[in-house]
Amino acid sequence: MSLLSGAVLGLDAARIAASFLVAPASMGQRLVRAKRRIRDAGIAFAIPEAADIPERLSAVLSAIYAAYGAAWDDVAGADPRLVGLADEAIWLARLTARLAPDQPEALGLLAMMLHCEARRTARRGTDGAFIALRRQDVALWSRDMIVEAEASLRAAARAARPGRFQTEAAIQSLHAQQRMTGERLHAPLLLLYDVLARFAPTTGVLVSRAVTLAENGDADAALSQLDAISGAETYQPWWAARARILWLSGQAAAAREAAWRAAGLSSDPGVRRFLLAEGYQDGPRQ
Repeated sequence: MSLLSGAVLGLDAARIAASFLVAPASMGQRLVRAKRRIRDAGIAFAIPEAADIPERLSAVLSAIYAAYGAAWDDVAGADPRLVGLADEAIWLARLTARLAPDQPEALGLLAMMLHCEARRTARRGTDGAFIALRRQDVALWSRDMIVEAEASLRAAARAARPGRFQTEAAIQSLHAQQRMTGERLHAPLLLLYDVLARFAPTTGVLVSRAVTLAENGDADAALSQLDAISGAETYQPWWAARARILWLSGQAAAAREAAWRAAGLSSDPGVRRFLLAEGYQDGPRQ
């Protein structure tokens, strides 16, 4: 996500800072400086013409991705500022795919978001409890969204130009297939995460790859990979992943301690209850 794309989408400094893994105060200062430079240079915000979209596509897709990510994290609906943001992000992704039909990454982003959104109602119980992917009721998933996601992913694949968002969509497709069929697909998931880490070696991607490596039977290597990620000690998913990996390696006490750290870094009561009840044994959050 570019620095100002989150501000344009209405995200506050704290949420933008979380994307960059920096302190909200530092991000606030960066935003002030960036806005001042734009003001002094007289640069105007404008909707690009259709012919300009391919050149600007990467920034556009990153902004849409960031908006959807903020809405996804707030599945409990605790932040009134994010109401409707997921729907807006999907609308923008569909529009971008229509305006740039020859750009497979636009289709890949749409496919990824639709796969995730298809599971939204299954992610929480009636009491607000977080439900891990492997425990979700697939009958609650949106079949229409899954069908659209798969069609978008196939259309993107026909271009034979793989990229980050197509790979993320393929990962979500495998997660759905694994849950619906009961088939273990950890090996192909790991291969996809290896590809994704080459396209986008972000902290979130590296954490997810480490968990998938552990799920594939190599918890020791997964812990080594997790420990090699610098600056992630205050990143809640890092501790949640650590809890899962430690549990898979047979270190129950250490896993419980890591889960407590993860719970302490979460502002979502449902996620905290899930972690403190040793929900990490059900696998990573999806």
